[in-house]
Parts: sequence; structure tokens; C-alpha cells
Amino acid sequence: MRLLHKSATSIVVCALAFFAVYPASADVSTQDGRVPNIVLILADDLGFGDLGCYGQKEIETPSLDRMAREGMRFTNFYAGATVCAPSRCVLMTGLHTGHCVVRGNAGKLKPEIQDLRDKDVTMAEVLQQAGYATSLCGKWGLGDEGSAGIPTKQGFNHFFGYLNQHHAHNYYPAFLFRNTERVPLKNVVPGEGPFGSNVATSKVEYSHDVIAAEALQKLNSRATDAKPFFLYLALTLPHANNEAKKEGMEVPELGKYANRDWPSPQKGHAAMVTLLDTTVGRVLKLLKERNLDENTLVIFSSDNGPHAEGGNDPLFNDSNGPLKGKKRDLTDGGIRVPFIARWPGKIQADSENSFVGGFQDLLPTFAELAQAQKHLPKNLDGLSIVPTLLGQAGQQQHDHLYWAFYEGAAGQALRQGKWKAIQQPYHSPVRLYDITSDPGEEHDLAAEHPALVRELATKLNADNIASDRWKFPEKGAKK
Repeated sequence: MRLLHKSATSIVVCALAFFAVYPASADVSTQDGRVPNIVLILADDLGFGDLGCYGQKEIETPSLDRMAREGMRFTNFYAGATVCAPSRCVLMTGLHTGHCVVRGNAGKLKPEIQDLRDKDVTMAEVLQQAGYATSLCGKWGLGDEGSAGIPTKQGFNHFFGYLNQHHAHNYYPAFLFRNTERVPLKNVVPGEGPFGSNVATSKVEYSHDVIAAEALQKLNSRATDAKPFFLYLALTLPHANNEAKKEGMEVPELGKYANRDWPSPQKGHAAMVTLLDTTVGRVLKLLKERNLDENTLVIFSSDNGPHAEGGNDPLFNDSNGPLKGKKRDLTDGGIRVPFIARWPGKIQADSENSFVGGFQDLLPTFAELAQAQKHLPKNLDGLSIVPTLLGQAGQQQHDHLYWAFYEGAAGQALRQGKWKAIQQPYHSPVRLYDITSDPGEEHDLAAEHPALVRELATKLNADNIASDRWKFPEKGAKK
């Protein structure tokens, strides 16, 4: 911080101001005194109720269930948005969808509005400036080929996977990217263009397996590296291949679900979730084998709620658990997600936490762990949750969380304490729910609390800063 006056009084005032913005860090060093490695694993369209540790009864997820027993399971954690791209933008930038640059899925007509800009600051950039080796394996969705938003221009030393989210629909693509170069695969995909996905006519290499292998190789190579590392493993399971329609739950084999008396898409969905779980187990096993376990924070979550695409029915196996809604809904089924944190010796094993937080919290959290707070941009919407992770006092609380959604009739929502306010469609009256006693959002209490509705409606409108890329529909406009 630059001091404009040299008096002792001004120095004290400035110091107090600094610590008000950046609280003193807790003891987050590893056993050897270094800052921790960080592995962030993100599933794609995995519901709050899709894991055994969150109540799932039919789909087997032993690795993630064990991760929850060995770490902390959050019950009130939220994705950045109810669809892929904006959720990932919130995750990377620490800004909610009323402030961040990518606030929706752009589609194929205007892909450039889904690109991060040079001036946007990501968690990878912050960690890279703090000396971390940064790697992304999987789906990016925030910058297409040749743009300023590609991972290697946004703080990642290494990238392997999909740039465009439409391309990521296809589990048997003709190519993936390594850094800025296309890596051909053995699959045959007629008509696959730069933003296309389509359906392969020859399915040889399953993208999830190829991406997982790259991530494991990167982790293995880091075992002898003196630098701390950050791995963002953005897996595409259990997203559907939308272009395949009712055949869209693409998975090499159905495994233990092959003989279930279920519709074919449900077998595919379950097999995808279990394969995701197996991959998480492989990551945790490798960390332990390479003596990285106690020096590494691993976080697992999902980018939004469960989908109803590719023939999948999210209600069949209760993918949203006790919550209402799915992907593209602002009810909690669309935005509340599994969130598990594991760090042996630091995070209390088999613990559960009800902290109300969201994806915007991870950037300031990782910055504190990396001792990189000086690299943070100002006016973030997130809070560091290091005190919560370490079981310490002094955790700041959000006044409220906010979401905007721009597809179709659009909408916005916020959560303040136990209260959830939703305006979806955008021009509908604000609905109000007591989310703690009514997690299914069945009982609209707006008529009983008109003053509170007015207060929350004011916050809803104040939280959305106008964007030239993203507009709510005009009243009466055709959807």
C-alpha cells in the first residue's frame, strides 16, 4: 500500500485499513513449512444428491464418500451459477454473476462474449504470481482458440482439454488442446468444427480417460518439484452429449449398472458418476503414494445442479436430494452443490459444516493459503474460508449471496441467512422461502413478510451492475 503521509498516525491508520481488507493469515503452512499444494476437482452437472455422502442410495461413490469421512462436508455451499460458463467465471474471478464478465452460456452465435479479458484476474494468475506451478486438465469454457481468454493467457502454465463448452459435449472428440495446440485423437467425428461437438461415428478414445491420465501424470511429476502446485481438474462427467439427444449419456461401459432394470440413460448417468468417483479416488491414491497427501488441500465440487439432457431424468435417482429444481433453475436444486474439502492434519476428519458460501470464496481462500493476498484484485465478492476449513474462530459471514441467469425468461436470486428470494422469470414477483425449514422451496412466504421482500428486492436490483454483454429481457419481450 502506498502511504501518502509519513506521520505515525497515518501509518497506523493505513495498517489498520490493510488488515481490515486482508485479515491476518492463520497458520496454513505444511509440515515442511511450505505453502500447501491445491487440487480443485470440479464435476460437470453433478447434483447435490448424486453422492452417497449427500444421501444417494442407488449410485455408488465410495471414493468421494471416503473423502468426506476424511475431510469436511459442506451442506450450504453454492455454485457460481446454474449453468456452466458463468459458474466457472465466478470460480475463477471471485465475482458473482452480477459483477463478473461471463454471466451466461453464450451459445454458438456470439462465443466472444464468453471469453475472459486481459484485465480479468483469475485464481490461476494469483497463484502463479505466488510461485505456484499451475495446471488445468479438463473443460475450460472461458476463452476460445485465439482469444485473450485461453488458459495459458489466464495464469495456467499448462492446459490440456477442451476450450469450448460445446466441444466438451462430445466424449469422443476428434481433438483436444494442449496449451494452444490441437492434439488429434483417434475418434472420427463428421463435421466437427472449432465450436462443434456432434457425435462420433468411430469411438476409440474416451476424453475423460485421456484427460484423467494427463492430470495424473502432471501430479506424479510434481512430487519431485520444489515449487508448490495448483491443479484444476475440471472433469466433464456426468454432463450429457446434448447433440446425441436421448443417447447422450456417453460412457464406455455401464459396469455394475448394466443389468439394472433402469432406462438406458439412467444406467449411463450412474456409470458416469461412478467413473467420476473412481477418478477422484485415483487422484487421492497418487497423492498418498507420492507423499503429497499431508501437504495438499483437495476440494471437490460441481459447477451447477443436475441436468435433464441426453435422456437423463434427474428425479429418477433423486439427483437433487431434498432440493427443488435442476440446472437452469435458481431454486437450490440448480445451484446448491456438493462441496468437500480434505487436508489431512489440518481439516478435521468426518466433519460437517453449514457455512453459507459459494464459488466466489475460493479465490480469496486460495490466496490466503498461498500467502498471496497482495495479488488479489479489490472488491471481490468472496470471503476467505480458511478459518472454517481449519476449525478456527473469526470466520466472516456473507451478508448475502447473489445469482443472475440470462437464458429464456431469465431471473435472479439471493440468499440472506435463512431467507431465499427468487425472481424467476425475471419480471415475476419476488418469491420468499425460509430455506432452513423449507429446503424444497415449497412455501412462498412473500405475503407474510412484505417489508423483508422489499428489502431483498432492493438488494437483488442493486447487486447487478449493467453489462454490455448480458441483458435481462425487456418486459413483454418474446422468450
